[in-house]
Amino acid sequence: MEISGRSGQPERPDEIPGQETEQSGSVPRRSLGRYLRSLVNARSVAGQVFLFQLALVVLLVAVTVVTLLLQDRRLTTESAADRSLAVAQAFANSPGIASAMKSSDPSAVLQPRTEAARKLAHVDYIVALSPYGFRWTHPDPNMIGQHVSTGYGQALTGVPVQKTFDSSLGRAVDSTVAVFDSKGSPVGLITVGVTVNRVSSAAQHQLPVLIAVAGAALLLAAGGATFVSSRLRRQTRGLAPAEMTRMYEHHDAVLHAVREGVLIVDDDRRLLLANDEARRLLDLPPEAERRHVTELGLAPDIVDLLISGHRANDEVCLAGDRLLAVNLRPVDPKEGPPGTVATLRDTTELRELAGKAEGARQRLQLNYEAAVRIGTTLDVVLTAEELAEVAVPMFADFATVELLDPVLHGGEPTEASTEVRRVAAVGIRDDPPFYPVGRLIRLVSSSPVATSVTTQRAVLEADLATSDGWRAQDPERTQRVIDYGIHSLISVPLHARGVLLGVADFWRSDHEPFEEDDLPCAEELAARAAVCIDNARRYTREHTTAVTLQRSLLPGLLPEHSALDVGHRYLPARAGVGGDWFDVIPLPGARVALVVGDVVGHGLHAAVTMGRLRTAVHNFSALDLPPDELLVHLDELAERIDQEAAAEGKNAGITGATCLYAVYDPVSGRCCLARAGHPGPALVGPDGKVTFPDVPVAPPLGIGSGLPVEMTELYLPEGSQLVLYTDGLVEERGRDIDSGLEMLRDALAESDGSPEGTCQTVLDAMLTARPSDDVALLVARTRLLAQDQVADWDVPNDIAAVSRIRAEVTSRLETWGLDQAVFTTELIISELVTNAIRYGIDPIRTRVLRDGNTLICEVSDGSSTSPHMRRAATTDEGGRGLFLVAQFSQRWGTRYLDRGKIIWTEQVVGDEAAESAADADALLDLWPDSEL
Repeated sequence: MEISGRSGQPERPDEIPGQETEQSGSVPRRSLGRYLRSLVNARSVAGQVFLFQLALVVLLVAVTVVTLLLQDRRLTTESAADRSLAVAQAFANSPGIASAMKSSDPSAVLQPRTEAARKLAHVDYIVALSPYGFRWTHPDPNMIGQHVSTGYGQALTGVPVQKTFDSSLGRAVDSTVAVFDSKGSPVGLITVGVTVNRVSSAAQHQLPVLIAVAGAALLLAAGGATFVSSRLRRQTRGLAPAEMTRMYEHHDAVLHAVREGVLIVDDDRRLLLANDEARRLLDLPPEAERRHVTELGLAPDIVDLLISGHRANDEVCLAGDRLLAVNLRPVDPKEGPPGTVATLRDTTELRELAGKAEGARQRLQLNYEAAVRIGTTLDVVLTAEELAEVAVPMFADFATVELLDPVLHGGEPTEASTEVRRVAAVGIRDDPPFYPVGRLIRLVSSSPVATSVTTQRAVLEADLATSDGWRAQDPERTQRVIDYGIHSLISVPLHARGVLLGVADFWRSDHEPFEEDDLPCAEELAARAAVCIDNARRYTREHTTAVTLQRSLLPGLLPEHSALDVGHRYLPARAGVGGDWFDVIPLPGARVALVVGDVVGHGLHAAVTMGRLRTAVHNFSALDLPPDELLVHLDELAERIDQEAAAEGKNAGITGATCLYAVYDPVSGRCCLARAGHPGPALVGPDGKVTFPDVPVAPPLGIGSGLPVEMTELYLPEGSQLVLYTDGLVEERGRDIDSGLEMLRDALAESDGSPEGTCQTVLDAMLTARPSDDVALLVARTRLLAQDQVADWDVPNDIAAVSRIRAEVTSRLETWGLDQAVFTTELIISELVTNAIRYGIDPIRTRVLRDGNTLICEVSDGSSTSPHMRRAATTDEGGRGLFLVAQFSQRWGTRYLDRGKIIWTEQVVGDEAAESAADADALLDLWPDSEL
């Protein structure tokens, strides 16, 4: 489409002075803005015409619709009035209506007839009225019999009455006519109402046609405007005049100001355009446009590339003393005339920058690798190996790391030392002639490694062959290193927090020799590794301290007992030292206490807390408390310790610790158990059946708040296995406690019956890897003392019975072959029985047990009063009995029962009994016979 000027002919663009006129179909640069502006103005006119047509069509349609709606409303109202009147007159004049109104019950006759007629006539209501205005019929039966207001008087004269009103259902018409009998007298009225909505509207049929006609007109106008606008849009490419002018000016400015050369070559390989940068880079002549590329004096490589017409990506070509990167792209024929666009970049200065950028990239990559790969563990040696692995081969061909000996064990070096131990060596080959890993190296003061250690600064030896100081370290080995091909070294000290930890050495053989620019990279790498090594060293020290403390607090070799065979295992968690513990405590009367506990958390605090609880349990066990009372005292102790810790501002306490305490008596086979927040035990019967006894659980230690602890009493047949454990055995991430208990049941059922074998079987089945929580396992197989190892007698409350009891005990000792223990045992029994008769309460019993090389004497009575030992004066007649008992026995004490107490003593029998008898004689010689 052509846009004509005032003369009616197309405007001719002005020619650019000093240049040839463009070929037909092209637009000179100076008239481009004017040409584009005329095109866009035409687009604006077309758009305005379209908007005017659209407004006109909309206005005509609106006027027509309003007129149609007003006319339709009038016609529908008239139609509703005609229907109402016709139905009223037809019903009033129908046969039988007058007689029905004169009947005794008009409603009964007329109501069904009016409703049937209303439905057939499609009206809203038909109401029959008496001449006095009372309703005989109505669609709502509740309205029958009610009076109608005035407005029907004229209808009684024979003139129909019509009225129009607005109801809840819309606009409506009501018609009322009278019904006359044969004499011409009015006998009633018929009222019919019709809403206008029941009458079909003509607009419903005419409005769609009107809308369709308006839409067609609108589409026709839009089509014409779109056709005109599309022709203009193709020529302006959718841009406004100001945008087109600004685009052209920007394009021209950028094209000639950009620091990249641009060449446009047509399909005949003639130069159409060259910007200022291209003229400078290629040294083009002033009149280069319209000339063939072979006539421009370009370098052969560039000419061949422009003639080929193929795509090129950063093809490097030499143009004089410049190195150009050439990109070549053919023009898409759909976008414009065929040809080629070439861009040129001067890369002469980029070669040196590229080398520096590559070095910087490698350093960044090295730092990234160091951040990711160094310090993944808290092991000193592994961290040193990670440092060497990161450096090779990105930074060096070989890397060695030497540390001071105290660092390896978690210690902190007090002063710089020239004795270091090699802990890591990594290289591109496996046979370098270095000192082996583990070798203690005494550095020569002149060597660069020693200089690095003493000055704590990185040292560079770019040529090892000429370094006399380095050769002095070990002339034979250094020569082998040089012969191997290693030619340069950087030695960097490893120090953190002002403490020298060791030194890292980087060696090169295949790379270029180290330069001064490599020192910062080596120092940064070593500094990062030194922090990780120091963290590992400190962790090693703390871990070693915690492990040492924990091992000192856990029982070493458990004592042997005739009552139990015991096996145990303790596995620390992956996180390190924890607070799980166990113990086996001998009690008087050949009884044994079994304890398993768990402290929340890991680390040094957990180990210390575990030691405090274990010590407390030992102390409470010495009082021979039953399990429930012991746990109550332990809970009170934990709560008191937590309160003291809170008062001192410490967060760490004992709250949450758990414990299970059991006491086994091999004489009766009874086992009393109580637990505070701890998992219950497992019991394996002599027949191999596994059960989990129901032991009531109390709150964990420290949060019992004075709640009572319940105790359970079990009878364990000989050969039963009582299995105590911590929650780390049965609970694990991804496995609930019920599944863990089932696995434990299966493992115990498959055990061989020995405590040690049961421990190993359970751990093999339950733990496939190092656990995430501590695990303590204690397995005790029960025994019972034989009947011939126990003898007991009832003691009458008569002092004369002492001699008889003494004689019975002496007879039993002779039966056991313990003649050497008769004297001391008679003295002990005499004293204990005499005290029980004098100061105790019935019932009084005496029991003697032989447990291996131990003889146990027990005297019980119903009194809870405990005797106290004292040293009698020379003038006292008594008070020496308990003193002699304490001297003749190995141990003695008091054990309280629910009712009464037991005074017990333990004696060593066998080879040691003779020495005890001699000591007894010497002891008795201290008093004359008159004082005994």
